[in-house]
Amino acid sequence: MPDQYHLCNSVTPECPVSGTLYGYYPNLGANAFFAAFFGLLLIAQLVIGTWTRTWTFMLAVGLGIFGEMAGYIGRLIMHQNPWSDVGFEMQICCLVLAPSFLAAGIYLTLKHMVLYCGPEYSRLKAKWYPWIFIGSDLASIIVQAIGGGVAASAKNSTNPALLTAGDALIITGIALQSVTMSVCGALVLNFFLCRRKARTEDKVETDGTVDTSLEAPTLSNDAHTTSPLRFRIFCFAIGFAFFTILIRCIYRIPEMAGGWGNPRMRDEPVFLGLDGAMVLLASIAFTVAHPGFMFPPM
Repeated sequence: MPDQYHLCNSVTPECPVSGTLYGYYPNLGANAFFAAFFGLLLIAQLVIGTWTRTWTFMLAVGLGIFGEMAGYIGRLIMHQNPWSDVGFEMQICCLVLAPSFLAAGIYLTLKHMVLYCGPEYSRLKAKWYPWIFIGSDLASIIVQAIGGGVAASAKNSTNPALLTAGDALIITGIALQSVTMSVCGALVLNFFLCRRKARTEDKVETDGTVDTSLEAPTLSNDAHTTSPLRFRIFCFAIGFAFFTILIRCIYRIPEMAGGWGNPRMRDEPVFLGLDGAMVLLASIAFTVAHPGFMFPPM
């Protein structure tokens, strides 16, 4: 931020909106829509999670959705005053961190999915999925939190190195999250391909037909409590959420890498489409295909 703006706290002729890091008034309608929708999804997650007793999943996904809601409330504050420190700090910290909690929700399901479908087909033992990937996700959250805190505190600083340092930490955290998700996705894809191949070969050997369903669970006591159709829907929903969050992470890396106030960062429609909409779609998938209904083994 140019030195002449470091004392600005409201829009005036001396402190124009073009001098802010984003360079615009956040759109009232769009940001209110996201804040309200995330609020409704948060209520739904709390109700469904309490009803079905999926406490850990509710905590992870609930924190992610709450962070998104708070972030868009921060952007609404910035609509009233683009120079607002409170609004900027809320939106930068919350919108950077929240998707990591949603990614943790995905990792929580993997152990149970592997046990359900057949741990013998996984290159990684089922028990290690949450430990490795949630651990890595936690590391990315910590790095991003530190970066967001540095960036928020440096907004009105005359020392540009603080903003640069915060930016670098946020990029590092998001890059770590992207790598974690990519490795996880490759392992899960390999698991399902190996399972499909083995089950197809077994079926062909027995009666000459091919069975590509997701039936025949491995868990000992869930055969009568889980619908194979619902489980397939659950798998597709988790996969869909995975790709939308990954798209958001990939978008965020070049957006942040261009430095504070770069043209990508000042393009609100692209931000709302590749960040807000992607995370919202993932949150909807988590809610509509909630494991409490679609995957009782959790």
